[in-house]
Amino acid sequence: MALPAYATAPQRLWHYTYLGICAAVLFFLVMPLIAVIPLSFSKSPFLHFTPELLALDPDAFSLRWYRMMIGDCSDPGITTVCSDRWKDGAWNSLRIGIAATILATTLGILCALGLSRPHMPFRKGIMALMISPLIVPLIITASGLFFAFAKWQLVSTFTGMILAHTVLGLPFVVITVTATLVGFDTNLMKAAASLGGTPVRSFFKVQLPLITPGVISGALFAFITSFDEVVIVLFIGGQNQITLPRQMWSGIRQEISPTILSVATILVILSILLLTTVELLRRRTERLRGVSPG
Repeated sequence: MALPAYATAPQRLWHYTYLGICAAVLFFLVMPLIAVIPLSFSKSPFLHFTPELLALDPDAFSLRWYRMMIGDCSDPGITTVCSDRWKDGAWNSLRIGIAATILATTLGILCALGLSRPHMPFRKGIMALMISPLIVPLIITASGLFFAFAKWQLVSTFTGMILAHTVLGLPFVVITVTATLVGFDTNLMKAAASLGGTPVRSFFKVQLPLITPGVISGALFAFITSFDEVVIVLFIGGQNQITLPRQMWSGIRQEISPTILSVATILVILSILLLTTVELLRRRTERLRGVSPG
C-alpha cells in the first residue's frame, strides 16, 4: 500500500523501516525452505551443496530421491535404504487427512451454527472448550487422547487416528465458520422460512452457499493440520499407521537421506497452494461483504 502524498517525514521513515523489518522476518522464515528445494534435486547422497551443484552443472542434478520417495529403487546411485514406506506414509496421511477433514468440517459447522446464536447458554465456555486444542500444549493433548483411546481400544487403529486428527482440526473450522456467520444476515433465513422452507432446506439453499468460503478455509486448515501432524501419530498410531511426517521423523533419527528433502519440498509446495487458496477465499468473502481487500 503506497503512502499518501501528505505523509510526514517521520511517517515515511517508519513506513520503510516497518517494510524492512517485515522483509527481514520473511527472509529468516523462508531461507531454510529455499535451501531445502535445490538440495532435493542433488545427485549427492549427502546433505550439502557440492561445487558442481553451486556451479549449476546439469550432471549434479537428479530426480533419484523423488523416485525413491515413490518406491522406485531401480536407480543404481541410491545407496540408502529404499522401500515403499514413503509411498505408504503419503497414502496413509492422505486418507487420514481427508477423513478427519470431512468429520471436523461437519462437526465444526454444527458447532459454529450453535455458537453464532446470541442466546445460546454457556456460549463463551463452549467456545473456549472448542478452541482448547489450539491453546493446550500438543504433548498434553496427545497424552490425554492416548489414555482415553486406550480405554476404548482405539490406539493403533485408523479410527483412533482419524478421531484424534479431528480433535486438532475442529477448532480451525469452528473459528473460521463462526467468523463468517458474524456477517450473515439472519433475515434471509426468516425470509426462507416464510416461503415454506424447512430449516434444513433453508440451510443448504440459503446459508451454506454464503458461508462456503469460511467452510472451505476451515477445511483446508484442518487438512493441513492433520497432514503435518507427528506428535499425535507417535502416541496414537501403531506400526500400520505410518504417516508421512512420522516417516520423516523416523528417517531423521535413523538415517539421514535426501529423500526427506524431497518430501519436504512436496509439503512446502502443497502448503503454498493451500494457503493461496485460503487467501483467495478470504478476498472473495470480502468482496461479497462489500469490503475492499487490504
